[in-house]
Amino acid sequence: MTPDRFFSLLLALRSRPETTVAALAAETGVSDRTVMRDLRWLQDAGFPVLMRRGRYGGVSMLPGGGLDSGRLTPGEREHLALTGLDVDQRERLGVAQVSGRALRKVTGARPPDDLIAVGDLVVSDNRPWFGPEPAGTSPGALIGDLRRGVRLRVRYEREGEEARWRTVDPYGLLAKGGRWYLVADEEGRPRLLNLQRIARWEPLRTARRLREGAALAAVAAELTSGWESAGDLEVRLRIQEYQVGRARRILGSRLSMGGPEADGWRSAVLRCRVLEDVRQLLAFGNTATVTGPPEAVARVQELAREILDHYR
Repeated sequence: MTPDRFFSLLLALRSRPETTVAALAAETGVSDRTVMRDLRWLQDAGFPVLMRRGRYGGVSMLPGGGLDSGRLTPGEREHLALTGLDVDQRERLGVAQVSGRALRKVTGARPPDDLIAVGDLVVSDNRPWFGPEPAGTSPGALIGDLRRGVRLRVRYEREGEEARWRTVDPYGLLAKGGRWYLVADEEGRPRLLNLQRIARWEPLRTARRLREGAALAAVAAELTSGWESAGDLEVRLRIQEYQVGRARRILGSRLSMGGPEADGWRSAVLRCRVLEDVRQLLAFGNTATVTGPPEAVARVQELAREILDHYR
């Protein structure tokens, strides 16, 4: 249940002595089945929600059982919608204190029972394994200008290129894989800018101009799915069976595995954006053999000779 639907459902229950599942579904914009699931969740969370089936049945909340949303400040209500961020990410965004206070107000005291609270059994840590501490622009420093809804000039450093100024219309921030990205339009086209590569930025006095109907979540999904699926160069290879698990961890969804072969090897295809991506296969040494296309085989041979010459 989203925070928005959580509040909508509680307010609907508190605003009338009795209602029906169908009425709640119409008010919250979901199906009857979803409302039933949400009501059971409220019961499990300790809210005195009473449900009666049958012709004269209905849904009601006993007096004194609702959330006192008046105790939440507007900022606290807003921060409840920041789902999916771990403690470290909230710290970097500068909202850890407000978010924690809002969650404590909502959680309240749990009734004694035999079950351990789910929140005591699950911890979220979105940092990548062995990842360095994020450098560059902090999301907490940028969020203020993003909330003003203005255009930005950012000095962006691309690997192997000289930094240059770019004017963008920002949608907001994306936290993914332990990194932060600025999701924005540049000249009407969506862009994903790594905050680690933003050396400086300046807010402009003009309002941002976004594409009609475009929103942060949809644009971010379009960009990330496009990046993960991109790559017109298909490199064919054979890899020893015992290295398959390691290859999948390192290469992820770019690697498509074939069936096992009798000699303990497996065929595979690695989807690459550029030919130089074959460097990733050097980590597997003689347990992986590139078989095509010819330019990929030739490049791996060149790299192997360069490594051999380096250590002579």
